[in-house]
Formats: sequence, C-alpha cells, structure tokens
Amino acid sequence: MTPATDRPNTPAPERFRPVPTRPRLIATDLDGTLLRDDKTVSDRTVAALAAAERAGIEVFFVTGRPARWMDVVSAHVHGHGLAICANGAAVVDLHQGGLPVAVRPLATDRALAIVEALREAAPGTSFAVERSGGIFYEPRYPPFPLDPGAIVAPAEKLLNDGFAHADMPVLKLLAQHPELAPDDFLQLARSVAGAHGDFTRSSPSALLEVSGLGVSKASTLARCCAERGISASEVVAFGDMPNDLEMLMWAGTSYAMANAHPDVLGATTHRTGANTEDGVAAVIERILAGS
Repeated sequence: MTPATDRPNTPAPERFRPVPTRPRLIATDLDGTLLRDDKTVSDRTVAALAAAERAGIEVFFVTGRPARWMDVVSAHVHGHGLAICANGAAVVDLHQGGLPVAVRPLATDRALAIVEALREAAPGTSFAVERSGGIFYEPRYPPFPLDPGAIVAPAEKLLNDGFAHADMPVLKLLAQHPELAPDDFLQLARSVAGAHGDFTRSSPSALLEVSGLGVSKASTLARCCAERGISASEVVAFGDMPNDLEMLMWAGTSYAMANAHPDVLGATTHRTGANTEDGVAAVIERILAGS
C-alpha cells in the first residue's frame, strides 16, 4: 500500500473522467484501495457497496490478504458471499467464515526452487509460507502481529513433505529483503526464479508475494466471471499496487487510486480519489447515478 503521505502526482481525479455504463461486476482491492489507512471501511463506502448489490451489480473483494484477515469486510459481502484471497490462490466464502471453495496452490517443489534461487541471488532474504490454514515463517522474517504463535523454522523445513501441516496447500510464498529497493528486488526475483512462480508485491517494503504459475488476481477473477457469464468488458476494477496490475488490465474499465504505485497509474484507464477519500465509493455512486 502506498502511504497517504507519499503519493505521486496524478492526472485529473475521477470526477473529470467519463462514467462507465453500468457494469455487471465490481472488483476491488482492499488495502490502499477500499480500506482507509486505519484498515477500516468508511460508512460512505459501506453504503455504496450495498447500493451496488441492490442494483444487481455483483461485488468481489480481490486481495492479497488471507481469508483469516477478512473480518474487516466480511459483513459487507452480499449475495454470493465470495472473495478472492491470497492474490488469486483461494476463493473463499465469507458467509461461511472464510471457507475455501477453490484453491490454486503453489507446488512445494516450485517453492523450494524459488527459495534456493533467491538465497543465492539475494543473500539475506528471509521467507514465510502462507498455507491454507495459516502462515509459518523463518526466524529472520518480520513477524506478523495478526498471527501470533506461528511455527518458526527454515523455509526448507516449512516446505518439506514431513512438515506437520504439509497437508495444507501452499497459497503463496513470501520473500523479504532488509536492504534492497522493492521494485529492484521484484525485478531480480523474476529474473532468477520467474520460471517457478508468479512474483508480485503489494507492500511499500521489499516484500514479494509468489503464487503458482498463472495464478493472479486477474486469472482467478476471470474464472469467477466466466462461471457467471460475465465478460471482462462488464467489469469495473479498482487497485493501487503491482499485484493489482493484471486485474486492472484485464477489466474492461479500471481505476487507479490517487495513492497508487506509478506502474498502476500508467496502466489504468481512469483515476479516482485516494483510499482516504473514499475513491471507490465515489465511482460507484456515479455509476449508479448515471444508470
């Protein structure tokens, strides 16, 4: 998420941009996009999401977060109750407490190959393994305050077939470097290990998220839309970071938040206000008012 205090200059805000025709589905990222910086959903945004659903527009939350971190929005998923988590690795039912209904895992042999390649190319890298049942990480990896009591061990052990939770699919591998610039780390990782997984990032720090080959927010969203007979042209998507890029480029209409990463600003067709300014809600309101 790009901090609210460190935002690039952007073109004209969404109020000067054309309003799309009524879509059939809205897909929105959470952190840095729908959520405010304090990780809450504003009353205005709650009202806009509910109004979209009443108007017959499906809403999908599409996030890098695991299902267990979805409490902040679980009450605001209507109808289908589904959300796309872990950058497309899992579709979960928030009406059923985050129960996975589809999983697209990262194979452990691929994850081990990535660990080996990054240890050699970027000494000092530490790793975490996000499985369907929780996260596990190495001693040097920055601990997650939302996940106390996680098992701490070398990545090779966490990915071993004999690991205590090896029956839980690996949703993504996380790699953190204490010194490299975030985009430099991403470019390096893709160059040395891109054959084994899909690399992206959503953090302001040098923290990479690795999914199985072909797994992304975009590809899983496309599957969910295909099941509903919804085409890309009927989707409006919102995002702010590199892990949103493919989804934003796939959707027929895409909005970058004012606080978005420069790559996102350059790839999207429209702009809206920052996450602190209810940018998603502003567009939804205009869509509904113009229909």
